[in-house]
Amino acid sequence: MIYYKTSEEVLKIKNSADILGRAHGEVAKYVKEGVKTSLLDKIAEEFIRDHGAVPSFKGYNGFPSSLCISVNEVVVHGFPSDYELKDGDIISVDCGVFHQGFHSDSAYTYPVGEVSPSVLALLRTTRDSLYLGIDQAIFGNRIGDIGHAIQKFVEAKGYTVVRELVGHGLGKKLHEAPEVPNYGKKGSGPLLKQGMVIAIEPMINLGSRNIVQERDGWTIRTADRKPSAHFEHTIAIFEDRTEVLTTHKYIEEIVKF
Repeated sequence: MIYYKTSEEVLKIKNSADILGRAHGEVAKYVKEGVKTSLLDKIAEEFIRDHGAVPSFKGYNGFPSSLCISVNEVVVHGFPSDYELKDGDIISVDCGVFHQGFHSDSAYTYPVGEVSPSVLALLRTTRDSLYLGIDQAIFGNRIGDIGHAIQKFVEAKGYTVVRELVGHGLGKKLHEAPEVPNYGKKGSGPLLKQGMVIAIEPMINLGSRNIVQERDGWTIRTADRKPSAHFEHTIAIFEDRTEVLTTHKYIEEIVKF
């Protein structure tokens, strides 16, 4: 069942998303060669807790960290670790914040140092596809319109869409109905209505769309070990507008590509 939010509840999610956006901005300052991904996790958790909120991911179904950190061929759900970022890496930082009883969720994939042109193009295309999906997330459209826009755009450029992992509703719970695939048919799926809050999160691969899960039970990587990119925003649907509740502006003040 889809839980439709009141305007007051959407505002609480937006307040959570503000803390989330600024936490991403703090992490962005340290995404560089030689930095251990565990340090990024520490920075995010301290910022979130210092602002009276809780990291959504830490302890979620046993997940050990505040950030999902996914490097290169890891699609999502990677663990922070002692791995030191290297020139040419890409790193997806996915974070959630729980504040005033509501969750927010967003992700961004960074280039580290000099990244190959083909991988940089993957990042740009994935980021662009997120906003094309958001453009279709309007009152009266359907969930399938979002996925269709993303799929059509990225596949035309030769990339593939991960099918097994999707966006989602969120609010009092981190994952709620409906699922929001990054592929689909126009005019299909649940109707977008006033008060719907969803996370749109394209996960796009340079090679095959096939994925595997590692033995840790969390880490998802591409089967062919080619890079994957991931960008995400939390948005709210109103009759007269769609509002992007999360922000990447603090990241993009620091990171340019």
